[in-house]
Amino acid sequence: MVGAGRCGMITDVKALVQQQLEGLGRYGLLCYEALGSAVRRRPAFGDLLYQLYFVGVKSQSVVLVTGAFTGMVLCAQTYFQFHKVKMDTATLAVVSVSMGSELGPVLTALMVAGRVGAAMAAELGTMRVTEQIDALRTLAAHPVDYLLVPRLLATMIALPLLTVESIAIGIGAAYAVGVGLLGIDAAYSWHNMVRYTEVTDISIGLTKSFVFGAIVATISCYKGMNCREGAEGVGRATTEAVVYASITILISNFFLTMFLSQLAYATGY
Repeated sequence: MVGAGRCGMITDVKALVQQQLEGLGRYGLLCYEALGSAVRRRPAFGDLLYQLYFVGVKSQSVVLVTGAFTGMVLCAQTYFQFHKVKMDTATLAVVSVSMGSELGPVLTALMVAGRVGAAMAAELGTMRVTEQIDALRTLAAHPVDYLLVPRLLATMIALPLLTVESIAIGIGAAYAVGVGLLGIDAAYSWHNMVRYTEVTDISIGLTKSFVFGAIVATISCYKGMNCREGAEGVGRATTEAVVYASITILISNFFLTMFLSQLAYATGY
């Protein structure tokens, strides 16, 4: 009985691994197809404009709130530690570097994944369940060209802009808290921020946000276009889209940080 149980467990593990590898292969093929379509074909301007509005404009409120309170709490926690060693005026510099290269792009991408990624997966999943995607193929309209590419380009364009807003509002909120509430010297705090914040910090953050936008759009569209039948399948695809996109963002952030930092060091920037 024990041997049969072990064999059954091994079989289940092998089936799960095979299923995950097959899904990863289908996702890779979808990304390759989307990249080729984006290069060869120009998406409809109306579709791209609507997706820019949906992804960018309608996500501003949640991104700005996230950036503002992240900058405020980061400023407070940094001040409490730096005040012990009389380094109060270096607080804003830490906030600006952290928001520019790490917290700004990562938190913005996570918020967009939760709001936009779930909506994309649910919309495309509903289209698949109601056989609208099959109808597009019947009408000789490629679903990747018509559905995925506008969303991909819009997310890759909008997310860096949202990241810039998050960084700016985070630094501004941190300055207000540091100077207005904590009593940090305004002139020295601003001087140290400008002195120790480099262009590389912001460029790394914007490069990350560009990659994160591609991750959110492709994973969300893949989950939506490959969901199972029924309302349960759409709900599961929506949940998996948000979870997988968030995990991929956090994992890829480490490798992007290491690669971009080494690249900046090697090039002298």
